[in-house]
Amino acid sequence: MIVASKQCSGCYACVSACPQSCIKMKIDNEGFWYPEVLSDSCIDCGVCERVCPTKHKQAQISEPAAFAVLNKDENVRSRSSSGGVFTVLAEHIIESGGVVFGAGFDEGFNVVHSFAEQKSDIRQFRGSKYVQSRIGQSYIKARQFLKSGRPVLFSGTPCQIAGLKSYLGHEYDNLFTVDLICHGVPSPKAWNKYLKHNEQRAGAPVADVNFRSKQQGWKKFEMALSFGNKMVYNKTLDKDEYLRAFLQNVTLRPSCYECNFKTLGRASDLTLADFWGVDTVMPELADDKGVSLVLVHSDKGKNLLDSISDKIVWQQADLKKAIAFNSAAVKPVEKHSARDLFFKDLDNMPFDALVNKYCRIRFKTRVRRVYRSVGSKAKRLIAKI
Repeated sequence: MIVASKQCSGCYACVSACPQSCIKMKIDNEGFWYPEVLSDSCIDCGVCERVCPTKHKQAQISEPAAFAVLNKDENVRSRSSSGGVFTVLAEHIIESGGVVFGAGFDEGFNVVHSFAEQKSDIRQFRGSKYVQSRIGQSYIKARQFLKSGRPVLFSGTPCQIAGLKSYLGHEYDNLFTVDLICHGVPSPKAWNKYLKHNEQRAGAPVADVNFRSKQQGWKKFEMALSFGNKMVYNKTLDKDEYLRAFLQNVTLRPSCYECNFKTLGRASDLTLADFWGVDTVMPELADDKGVSLVLVHSDKGKNLLDSISDKIVWQQADLKKAIAFNSAAVKPVEKHSARDLFFKDLDNMPFDALVNKYCRIRFKTRVRRVYRSVGSKAKRLIAKI
């Protein structure tokens, strides 16, 4: 192993950089992929170890500026997970002759990274996908576009952006990177089992997925599935089995519990997130339709935000107040006590029974506890500022 499995984020940097193409991603019994070196072809050049972002942590950058941002286009905002900022950024890059990389669904609703060169194709990247996305050839293709001189906007989790930067090896003036305040990445195997379970209940294949439907508001978002027979499934985050398991930290990759990339100073130009707590920090923007928190880490990021200023509503926020309700910005989530047992039973139990067995605390009770805890801590922090 290039790095211990519990530390490996599966970012694909080593696979992309190997000059012999002798590293392949192998899926383990939990559904996560890890690099496997084919020893017969390996020349011991050390490139894989040099580009591993976990083995070589990047230098910390100064604290970012924080902004509350929302898209002026209400139609786009309603179909986005939070404030709809990513769509505006992506459209600007494409209007400038550039290329946008992001996470979308393939034909089987697996989450994969790909790129778009037309504005009409950006919608595939819009909205949160609570599954680990497979990078595949995206780092390699991004470098090809960068070397040709085209602007590139690359979005992904913090570990994926760190992997991209390590793979590239140096800065490109035409590269713009956007990461997320990430809760953690769930297993693709768990996601596929959940989908199959719902297809069996519906009696038809899934036709569309929305992890963050705002039909009942931004704060109490819904998992929305539609099926080939026109049936529709909608359940809020406290009732849907997949969201319950995700938000209780049962289905996450092992490295997520020890994440090295949750810091305020990041390698990306911009960090996007839900501005949880905006009703306390900036109540004039709170309409339960979604507000984005944007953290600006570089001059390049600030210039990019300035370039879309006519299409957004944005206000600078106090950084400490802005992240007070979003501890995932700087702190890994705690591993669920039954997480390993959940995965041992993943192949043997129906998905709903599995979640009900191992996520025993009533979700509403857990949410209330977390909200009270976070809220009280946030209020104490804000009071000190």
